[in-house]
Amino acid sequence: MRGSNAVAAAFLACAALLLQGCAASPALPADETPLAPIRVAGARWIELSPVLVAASHFYPVKLEVPAGGVVSITSGAADLATNAETQLLRESVTNPDLRIIMTVSESFYRLVARRSSGISRLSDLKGKRVLVPRQTSAQYYLVAMLRSAGLKEEDVTLVSLPPVQAPAGQPAPVASKFRMAEALARGEADVMATFEPEPAMAMDLLGSDAVMLQDRSVYREAFNLNARARDLADPAKRRAIVAFVRAVADASEALKKNPAPYLPGISSVIGFSVEQIGRGWPETEFPVHIIPDMLDVLEVEEQWLARTANRAPRSRAELAKFIDRSVVEEALKSR
Repeated sequence: MRGSNAVAAAFLACAALLLQGCAASPALPADETPLAPIRVAGARWIELSPVLVAASHFYPVKLEVPAGGVVSITSGAADLATNAETQLLRESVTNPDLRIIMTVSESFYRLVARRSSGISRLSDLKGKRVLVPRQTSAQYYLVAMLRSAGLKEEDVTLVSLPPVQAPAGQPAPVASKFRMAEALARGEADVMATFEPEPAMAMDLLGSDAVMLQDRSVYREAFNLNARARDLADPAKRRAIVAFVRAVADASEALKKNPAPYLPGISSVIGFSVEQIGRGWPETEFPVHIIPDMLDVLEVEEQWLARTANRAPRSRAELAKFIDRSVVEEALKSR
């Protein structure tokens, strides 16, 4: 299942199953009391898939999922939002009410390098130019990979692309998501660290010049669903949140069994084609439960983020309060 081309082909072949009405109908709540309204936001990547499927197929009330991350919770624009643990750590400095309540997806990142830049292994990255979105889980993956080869972040030169200029009030064009891959192919950098499926697209563009560097044991992104502690303490709001987490668990199970019926809908929201989603799908898993080493991940990553922000790192005990496993446990017990 790890062959990207084979997976993409299978996805395209299976997409026709949508016409057979395979998608499940949303389950009604255990009692007939209307659920409190909730708003859900999510970052537009493959990892969001279970949330999108839950919102459109499994939650009793169909929900729109606008773009956004944990900052959407802080601003009051959303009650629930997805993001990598990196962003939870950053935002919780000013909003300590944030809580991780579910790991929606785990994403296994890949570095893509140019063989013509003299790169064949991690140690060759010293002195190279690296395209990476700053202060993200992708940058932390780069740091972790460098560390595993005895290198430091200062041993490479970070390169950023200028922001996409979009018409006023309009989102940046979907094609802009592959600007990093295109810049790497043009030789504007030697290696790239970013989110799927852009690494797959970079390998396509580079062809035989592509070198893929990956170590799943070094780091994987925990793409979590986040909430506010005060909402979890409110019985009516908590009931709706638990129902949504249950819907995400059901959606995850459906995606594991057969993603094909849901792919066109996912594609229409996140802006990648079904084939492109298929290329990144093998690097994504849907654990439902908060990953068992979540606190360990937060503790190690906090050290890096604190240095970059020139602040003191928070203790393990301080970080532990950001993890609330009770919600997903309650949701799964009531399925």
